[in-house]
Amino acid sequence: MVKLSVIPVLVNNNMFLKDFYSIHNGSVSIAAEQASMFAKEVAHDFNPLHDVDAKRFCVPGDLLFSLALEKYGLSQNMHFIFSGMVGHDVLLNFPYTDAEQIDVNDNQGKAYLQVERSGSVSRDAVLIESFIRDYVAFSGQNFPYVLVPLLAQEKVMFNINRPLVIYESMTLSFHHLDFRQASVEMLEPKMEVNGKRATAFLHFQIKADGDIVGTGFKKLAISVPSDYEAEPMQAFVDEYLARKNDYLDNLAVASQS
Repeated sequence: MVKLSVIPVLVNNNMFLKDFYSIHNGSVSIAAEQASMFAKEVAHDFNPLHDVDAKRFCVPGDLLFSLALEKYGLSQNMHFIFSGMVGHDVLLNFPYTDAEQIDVNDNQGKAYLQVERSGSVSRDAVLIESFIRDYVAFSGQNFPYVLVPLLAQEKVMFNINRPLVIYESMTLSFHHLDFRQASVEMLEPKMEVNGKRATAFLHFQIKADGDIVGTGFKKLAISVPSDYEAEPMQAFVDEYLARKNDYLDNLAVASQS
């Protein structure tokens, strides 16, 4: 039986995510501008799919993950499945529930995020913000610093003119939640290749006060239609990093003016 409880739309109205979504008649709406700002300024993720004018624009999975933590708290065990690409101003319904399984759907019933959770729960706003910030910063660095070496190792390559990298799922497991600041550290990543598709498993550990308090992994599905070519990939990476650095440099200048 689904167990319902009266919980607020936000765990804490002062949390930093308030700038990255709006509420319309109880539903969450994320504008392209809000999603793009989160990707670039919080996660430092410059995937072109998160650009405001992208033809296939989608909201970053890390923003959906962050909203789920803000609304439902951080559970000792959590599994997130990203099942659909959220477009500009799609109305998302985060149900009022303390059930162990949660579906985040739009008004037509299409599922975009499934959350499975168990164990103790923390609603500590300081802990949740600390973990969100550190996790999404870690996640945003996956390209190029983790994925490119994995692709080179496996001798496969995505289409640099239309890269297809899908954030499928993420799993968290904590020994306990008795801490307030957390940091995420990369462990050995792995990639499995099956024909023209690859699956990357990006493992990490979570530390607090120098102790390991949890582990997790992020799972990505990648289309790899061709063999690895170092020069085209390096040119792609250089362009990506130049774009990122230009944006962050301009942001720094603007903040000082």
